[in-house]
Amino acid sequence: MTQTTNRFFDEMARLMNDAAGVASGVRREFDTMFRNQADRILRDLDVVKREEFEAVKEMARLAREENEALKARIAALEAKLGSGNP
Repeated sequence: MTQTTNRFFDEMARLMNDAAGVASGVRREFDTMFRNQADRILRDLDVVKREEFEAVKEMARLAREENEALKARIAALEAKLGSGNP
């Protein structure tokens, strides 16, 4: 009887391990499918990636700084020209 009980528990343990492995595989498959579907939807919506957004944001910041420097330079040249011609 003891051997039969141990065998039963061994079989149940193996069955549970197999079920856990299958569940894990199904979850991985679902995660992969979900990620692929989300990527496809975002591509279709023409959403930019975070890295691209940050790069353009930095370019805009540099352009604003350059624009401000050029405005100051033009103002100084106009003031110089204005004071030189009475």
